[in-house]
Amino acid sequence: MTSDEGRRTDGEGPMTKDSRILIAGTNSGVGKTTITMGLIAALRRRGLAVQPFKCGPDYIDPTYHTLAAGRPCRNIDTWMVPPERAVSLFAAAAQSANVAVIEGVMGVFDGFSYSEDDGSSAQIAKLTGAPVLLVLDVGKMARSAGALALGYSRFDPDLNVAGFILNRCGSASHFEGVKNAVEAASGRPVVGWLPKDAELHIPERHLGLVPTDERGELTGFIDHAAGVIARYFNLDHILQLAQQAQPIALAAENRQSKIVNPKLKIAVARDAAFSFYYEDNLDLLRQAGAEIVFFSPLADAALPAGVSGVYLGGGFPELYAAQLAANGSLLDSLRQARAAGMPIFAECGGFMLLTQAITDLDGQRHPMAGLVPGQVQMQPKLVSLGYRLVESPGGNFLLPAGVTTRGHEFHWSTWSEQDNANSAAWAIRPRRDGGQPRLDGFADGNLIASYVHLHFAHDLRLAENFVAACREWK
Repeated sequence: MTSDEGRRTDGEGPMTKDSRILIAGTNSGVGKTTITMGLIAALRRRGLAVQPFKCGPDYIDPTYHTLAAGRPCRNIDTWMVPPERAVSLFAAAAQSANVAVIEGVMGVFDGFSYSEDDGSSAQIAKLTGAPVLLVLDVGKMARSAGALALGYSRFDPDLNVAGFILNRCGSASHFEGVKNAVEAASGRPVVGWLPKDAELHIPERHLGLVPTDERGELTGFIDHAAGVIARYFNLDHILQLAQQAQPIALAAENRQSKIVNPKLKIAVARDAAFSFYYEDNLDLLRQAGAEIVFFSPLADAALPAGVSGVYLGGGFPELYAAQLAANGSLLDSLRQARAAGMPIFAECGGFMLLTQAITDLDGQRHPMAGLVPGQVQMQPKLVSLGYRLVESPGGNFLLPAGVTTRGHEFHWSTWSEQDNANSAAWAIRPRRDGGQPRLDGFADGNLIASYVHLHFAHDLRLAENFVAACREWK
């Protein structure tokens, strides 16, 4: 066992801004999120500025990494965002950090194709030049782990599988035996391991997830994870591998902030109920000339003064439905903004807030803003999950008619309003030929609300159109 506990670099030494590492797994459920979070926290303890990333569209895992790093985790998604632009966004976010730590998605080669690596952790590792540390769950394995390591290390010759992490080892002797088998078969080092009794289990709550740290339940857990990772991982070796990252080739793209004086302001909901945003969306709004002003639908009595638009992101409003319903003055403020024609864009949880009511799993009905017809009913199982190709049936302030953009859908509720043929926000196109588009959400004038989360970096005009609509209204 190698221990790095108590050893610090305080940001000094040979670290460079091009250092990066990607934590991948053989499959989902092998411990990527916990290990990534603990590694980020352990490196931060050494005084390093760590920029976290998450492959794919996930909102939950980035929450943990944000708390561990003390800076926002960012998604890197090569389906919703053109790969060259995704890499450019990655490089821009990582340049102020000592090291970037990326958590993969699903198994390392799993994307949205059975024959190509599009959208996979492997593709993102190659695009960003990041060495890969592959997590193996060896809880029920011995020498066979060597065969597994050999196969993954050779499957794609262009992928730099730089080392392995062994999770759920039964004992120190089990670790030593598996380590020897893996290193002998693959020729790659084992840089860390965790015993089965490491007690690194992310606290579970609603839907098996803890989306934010609003109750402080993750602070102690992250500190514990940092200590465990520092004890069982060779952090020096991991940092050495991170510095072997390949240079990134960036395409020229002019995305300079637009100078607007005074800046236009957009109110963005952010609190325990609404926390699901792609950080790049907020950056792109800023670059289009907007100032982001955060507010809390749970605690604030009204929208911030002087704003010219509202962005209501996703989250878990059903957890706080009673509190949201009780904040009548904030709901009135949203109604007044709507009556004045202010541009309002709402995604998933924000869409739910704008309906007539949320009915929770206990059957309790909680009145909401009533700006969208119909109400939502929570369901005991997942209703919809996946990438979405969308277009506006008649055009709206974000997207002209006939133009397609990309997003993601993830929700556990149903919307009662079915007759939206003339008011749908989006027509969701099937990803494969032969199917018919499905209508979703509600749009009317300067209001767009639906279950779909859009990534503005797919088409830079999205953020520009949002800000232009706000400026025109102002």
